[in-house]
Amino acid sequence: MSIEENKAVVRRFFEELLSTHNLAVADEILSPGFRFYFAGSPDPMDLERYKEFLVARRATFPDRRFFVEDMIAEGDKVSARFTMRGTHKGEFRSIAPSGTEVTMTGIDMIRLAEGKMVEDRVEVDQLGMMQQLGVTRMPVQTGAQS
Repeated sequence: MSIEENKAVVRRFFEELLSTHNLAVADEILSPGFRFYFAGSPDPMDLERYKEFLVARRATFPDRRFFVEDMIAEGDKVSARFTMRGTHKGEFRSIAPSGTEVTMTGIDMIRLAEGKMVEDRVEVDQLGMMQQLGVTRMPVQTGAQS
């Protein structure tokens, strides 16, 4: 697959899979051996566990939308910087639904083979999202330190 074809698969990932309820897209663009590495998780998720993760996140942020801000590709890898926006309407890590609209940014490093995603490693701004949900606050600066 060409670099442009790989980028098109990744764009579908954000626009048609992550931003909608259409899990059928997962079978079209994710390899049966797909592995998802989420920062802070001890083990990668396989395809079935990843689909369960998507369903849970959709329940938490039912109106979530992903926007690709930048995309860079080389060889069999595509990197995308994205923004997610959604409303906290379901439980999230034991946090009751708040109705708060949140914005979260992140970067994915995706490897593809034969037109499908085989690996996704993602880093997201979880601290920023927790601050928006009111779970944690930014430290207060009290003045210049010498």
